Amino acid sequence: MASTSPGYGITIRVEGPPNSQPVALATTIIAGAGATITALDVVESLLERVVIDITCDTIDSTHADEITAAISANPELTVRKVSDRTFLLHLGGKIEIASKVPLKTRDDLSRAYTPGVARICQAIAADPSDARRLTIKRNTVAVVTDGSAVLGLGNIGPAAALPVMEGKAALFKRFADVDAWPVCLDTQDVDEIVRTVQLIAPVYGGINLEDISAPRCFEVERRLRELLDIPVFHDDQHGAAIVVLAALRNALRLVKKDLKDTKIVLSGAGAAGTAIARLLVQSGAVNIIGFDKGGVICKSTSDDGDEMRTWFIKNCNPSDFCGNISEAMKDADIFIGVSAPNVLTEADVASMAPKSIIFALANPDPEIDPAISRKYAAVVATGRSDQPNQINNVLAFPGIFRGLLDANAHKISDEMLVAAANAIADCVSPEQLNASFIVPSVFDPNVVKSVAAAVKKSV
Repeated sequence: MASTSPGYGITIRVEGPPNSQPVALATTIIAGAGATITALDVVESLLERVVIDITCDTIDSTHADEITAAISANPELTVRKVSDRTFLLHLGGKIEIASKVPLKTRDDLSRAYTPGVARICQAIAADPSDARRLTIKRNTVAVVTDGSAVLGLGNIGPAAALPVMEGKAALFKRFADVDAWPVCLDTQDVDEIVRTVQLIAPVYGGINLEDISAPRCFEVERRLRELLDIPVFHDDQHGAAIVVLAALRNALRLVKKDLKDTKIVLSGAGAAGTAIARLLVQSGAVNIIGFDKGGVICKSTSDDGDEMRTWFIKNCNPSDFCGNISEAMKDADIFIGVSAPNVLTEADVASMAPKSIIFALANPDPEIDPAISRKYAAVVATGRSDQPNQINNVLAFPGIFRGLLDANAHKISDEMLVAAANAIADCVSPEQLNASFIVPSVFDPNVVKSVAAAVKKSV
């Protein structure tokens, strides 16, 4: 599935003689090459030359290079410059620190810094709980990673992970007014990660773990929850699970099925898949057949000491199905994929039960082309922003932390996660609910408010 994306947007500065009609010529070449033109500006219009900036979305970096080459190959046109809009957006980073108080006079300095600040230090020393009232702690979250499982890029390290953590911090601020900060650790040792986060925890009101590879992420989360008196949330697990449950609740409303009566096939039994399965079981699901890289997880499957596999063996696949995924898909009501592209065939989705639901969430390329899924399924969702029903964690984590911070919560419970999922689902009214709209927009201001209120109530 090749679709253009703003993530691969470029601006090409092109020059040509007026008599060759460079605007028409360049736009024809770009459109013919499969790009989506989003803006056009005439920079200069002189007797001897016309200079234009054409902004377009491309499929990927290779496609962008091909378009540039196609324009350059025309003898009437000259490419003066190509700007990658995504790289431009990241110049200097995406977040900054701003002072909340005026610092214009000596009086301002005397209160915000020395000597006045000493009184605040003494108050906190006498009563450590005052740190939450008198410092940034009450509204601050650490976004912690070791760079071992970044997006679909793998183990690229802490420096390369920083743009993602910056982006996460920007989303926290934009959607929930939470002050988050990236903490990218140059270690992948569990003991060192746990100890480092424990040491920096006094500054923060919550910890958001991000892009730490499984199964280490489970141990990191478990140990930090035991050690710290602030909530620890692993977004790759719980954020995905919350939004999947919310979307599934609304999808089931449409097809008029009950979760407890459905047959669910889950592809991908890693961090996200395990969390999804746990939350579905918590919500009443009974028949979940899980697959990982080794195939189906059944009672004859060795757990190899893997915490995720152990849980699946004990809690899922009650009929002990031991076949392949094509066999499992026959008469399945729901497919949830958090794995890899092209896991399913058209025959697989055609064999599902009537009014089936397909959540193919591998990104950027899903487990099955959505266009094929829609031939057979009643409801289809992906992880892509250019498709309807995007399952996006940003629907969950800003509101969750807003609620946790407002409630001065110390822990996170499964009840909170279910409450958050229900709140997201309820943001889609019965009048709005349809096969192409089972989750609200990430820009819906009611989402954060509703999720925060639900979490706060469940503390």
